[in-house]
This record gives sequence, structure tokens and C-alpha cells, in this order.
Amino acid sequence: MSLAVERLGGAAVALFLLCYAAYAAPSDAAIMADKPPRLLSEFGFFSDAHAQVPTEGVVPFEPHTALFSDGALKFRFVYVPEGKAARYVADEAFEFPVGSALIKNFAFPADFRSPHEKVRLIETRVMLRHEDGWQSWAYLWNEEQSDAELKIAGARVEIATIDESGEPVSFTYSVPNKNQCKGCHQLDGEIVPLGPKARNLNFEFQYDDGPANQLEHWKEAGLLEGLPTPMTAIDAVPDWRDESADLNARARAWLDVNCAHCHRREGPASNSGLYLTWGEAIGPALGVHKRPVAAGRGSGDRLFDIAPGDPDGSILNFRVESTEPGIMMPELGRAREDAAAAALLREWVSSLR
Repeated sequence: MSLAVERLGGAAVALFLLCYAAYAAPSDAAIMADKPPRLLSEFGFFSDAHAQVPTEGVVPFEPHTALFSDGALKFRFVYVPEGKAARYVADEAFEFPVGSALIKNFAFPADFRSPHEKVRLIETRVMLRHEDGWQSWAYLWNEEQSDAELKIAGARVEIATIDESGEPVSFTYSVPNKNQCKGCHQLDGEIVPLGPKARNLNFEFQYDDGPANQLEHWKEAGLLEGLPTPMTAIDAVPDWRDESADLNARARAWLDVNCAHCHRREGPASNSGLYLTWGEAIGPALGVHKRPVAAGRGSGDRLFDIAPGDPDGSILNFRVESTEPGIMMPELGRAREDAAAAALLREWVSSLR
């Protein structure tokens, strides 16, 4: 209990304990409700939501390479009902039991040179595993930063911050509507999680009690079953920002996370013939010397998805570098260019022969 609460009278302390008890663990009833709660706090995922302090059974996690969302800070958590566990899958997201929840918070600091200070939460997205599949919902944080409210129709939020170089940045951030969530999370016509895959969690994460490999931690915590041994048999992607890692692996990791949820044989962009998953062999299906299925302004008058050695002649680079609707890729979830990733992809395409 905090010192501030201890200084309150007995009645106030009792009220605090009563309120805290109500949110000391996630509400399985709220997770499984036919209609999602209006307020994020009703799920009981956090004891201190603004400080991102989870309640019992809610575990933080992080992918080694993450989806770019206008540079937003992201805080991710997983909840699996007591006595149940997710099932390990080698190449796709784990199969989570009914009653599970995935929580992702999006935030911006006032100044990216001090990313842990004056952080403003913008939205929280939750994915809930029901009997008939996954449900996805977005919650918009209020100005007081005390709670977030369900926004089925999405929202637009003005962001003003300072980037790592000290330059002011302002833009309009988009909270997705229900249909936009489906647009990215569809696989073979069903909504699925994207982030919790073995290859992207196979590295050490700094937990409160020390660093541990996330896959082993999930297993020991009872969150994951079927984890193969030895761990060396499990694929692992690098952090795409790690300049000491292999250039091809860094670029492929970024494309896998940022593009391959659509650009894969089972995804919404399957008709493009461009498949950017981590395991895709370098060749025409990956875009190398591949002509676009439909040439329009999105091609930038370039002839190939990837022209080896020539990023200026490659549609992939043109679209990743653009911020123009109808041209930019990914087409949802961003208003800004990921300049560092664009530079990485230029270096990678230049290296191809």
C-alpha cells in the first residue's frame, strides 16, 4: 500500500482495499461477455493502468522486431485463464485457449529523447479469445489518463512530440475501427493474433525479477505448453535495429512483422503474388524480379517489386517510403514514414544480386 493511502483515514483505506480487490485479477466475465465493457478498467488487467502495472496473471511480453505504428511506444501483455495454457505452434501465432486476452497499449512521450517521461497513453487494443474465435476491440484513453473508453468506430488523435534528434513532430494518429482490425488480423478468413509467435519471442526479456527467455518464462509460468527442446531448434528473428546482426535477417524480420500479415498466401493481399513471410525463399514470390499483378500509381512507374541492386527501381521501396494514401505500405496503421526501416530496406535491396 502506498504512503499516500496509509495517511488516509480508516474508511478511506477500507474503500481503497475494496476497490483494489475488485481489480486484483482480470475479470473472466468481462473477457467472455457477448458485449465488451465500455471502459478498459472493467477488464481488471491493471492495478495501475497508467503506470502499466498488471494484475496477477497478466504477463508483459515484447517481440524482438515490432510493427511500426507511427513510432508509438507499445506495452504488451498476455493473460491466459488459470489452469489453461496456449499451445506452441512453430511458424504461426500460438493457439490460445478460450478466455485468453492479448493487450497492447500505444503511447507517445512528450520527448523521445526521454521516452520514459511524460508518457501519454493513446489507445489500448484488446484481443479476446471466445468460443467462436477472436474478438478485437480498441479503447481510447481520456485526457485525464484515468481510463480508456471503447471506440468501435475508431478515432483520430492529434499527436505533438519531439523526435530523437530534437525536432518537433506533429501528425494525426488513427485508432482503428472494427473493420480495420479485421483487415490486418485475418488469416484464411478468421481473426488471429499476429505478434505472439515463437520466432519473435525467442530472446531474453527484462522481467521484474530479472532477465529470462520469454518462451521459457511462458512455459515455467504455465502459459505455454508443447515447447520443443532443445531451444536451439526454435527459430529466432533478430531485432531489426541491431546493426551487428545479418542484414538479410534484419530486413526479412521487418518485412515479416510489418507486411506479411497481408502479403502471404493465406492473407488479404494473396492476389498480389508478393509473399513476405520470414520463411519465404528469395525469389519471384518474395518480389525479386517480379512484375506487379496490377500496375497503377502504386507502382511509381517501376517495373519490379524488387529490382536487385536498385532500390530506386523497386516498388517495395517506393511504397514503404511513401506516406500518400493509396501508395504507402502498409496502408493502415501509419501516417509517418519509418525512415530507419526505409534506409535498412534500401541497403538490403542494394545488396541483392
